[in-house]
Amino acid sequence: MNIAVIGAGVVGVATAWELAADGHEVTLYDRHPTAGEEASFATGALTGPGWNAAWLPAQTNWNGPWGSAKGGLHLQRLPRLGEWTWLWRWAKCTKGRASTPQHQALQRLALYSAEHTHDLNRALELDHDASDGLLVLLRTPQEADSAQTTIERLREIGVAAQALTAEQARQQEPALNPETPIHAAISIANAGAANCREWTLLMKTRAQKLGARLALGTLVSRLEPMAGGAWRVHTPKSSAPFSDHDAVVVCTGASAPTLLRPLGLKLPTQTITAHSVSAAIREPLDAPLSAVFDPARQVSIARLGQRIRVSGGATLGAKPGAAPDAAALKQLYKTLMDWFPGAARFGGPQGSVQEWRGSYAATHDGLPLIGGTRLPGLWINLGHGAAGWTLAAGSARLLADELGGASPALDAATYAPLRQGL
Repeated sequence: MNIAVIGAGVVGVATAWELAADGHEVTLYDRHPTAGEEASFATGALTGPGWNAAWLPAQTNWNGPWGSAKGGLHLQRLPRLGEWTWLWRWAKCTKGRASTPQHQALQRLALYSAEHTHDLNRALELDHDASDGLLVLLRTPQEADSAQTTIERLREIGVAAQALTAEQARQQEPALNPETPIHAAISIANAGAANCREWTLLMKTRAQKLGARLALGTLVSRLEPMAGGAWRVHTPKSSAPFSDHDAVVVCTGASAPTLLRPLGLKLPTQTITAHSVSAAIREPLDAPLSAVFDPARQVSIARLGQRIRVSGGATLGAKPGAAPDAAALKQLYKTLMDWFPGAARFGGPQGSVQEWRGSYAATHDGLPLIGGTRLPGLWINLGHGAAGWTLAAGSARLLADELGGASPALDAATYAPLRQGL
């Protein structure tokens, strides 16, 4: 088939590679001149299952614009009508989340994606900053008690989650600040950290070698259904070749409603803003060996080669194009100083510290939308929330299998857009 993939973030590039590897003719569109320019640019580095599991009740909290960004979801303004509805449904789905079918399905996809990413890295010899292993840090006995159900559920699906004492946790990550209280930790061998944008650019090159055509720097303004399930991709360059395709896969994340709403498809997502701080490592012995996650604050700290990245600060209601939220950044710096106070170099040349914010689309039930829509020939791979990098390779393989008529490794109906009436 002749297939258009729209969106060259990590999900779109992974999808383009999988389809090209299956023998399809693929054209990858993106409005930016290079891949990985939006949500994939400096996203949280965590990969694999577990970090986005339901460890603590506080993870499902949301606080209003009058509060501080201590954890959960921060609202920068009072919600609008549609946002209230989404928040209510999100809170309902996340209550007792560790035991819900949606939570189990999300972790299965994360585990499958981690395994598939590992296979791709090995087969394609992808050389990028990455490290294995993740520690989930639990500060109090109450937090450790809350995490027990999640540990059991993760083990049921094959995730290597091991409970550690504080002493064992400090042996695994020797640079953890001895003055910051820690009661216990969870070690997850199936997870780790890696540079999302670096991987995206490497996979874009591999997709090109398979024959995928790159239409980067090309804004897709409209999708038009044609006879027989074909689709026309409209761009400002009306004479551009390859504008007609047998199928289209939309992977544009938070900007997807612009393309899909005129077609009568209303996505059940909200746009969430995430933040990160990246800086050079000051002293390697004071930095993490791999990655840690603080569920009480919803902040991750990961080592990426000679740099360290701190990520978190989920915000609803931020203005498009606005600067990073000061309260969210403050929380990231505070969490880093709590756990690894000597890790990062904050002085030095201008630009050595990168403060970033990006936007992603999140569904209320936490599951992405992967597969065909009710419009013949129109497919989507969207709504991965904060776990776009975590789920990218697995989501792409599931979609490629379903589009090609093969049997997916996981139950495709669980993630299908049709479950939301799309």
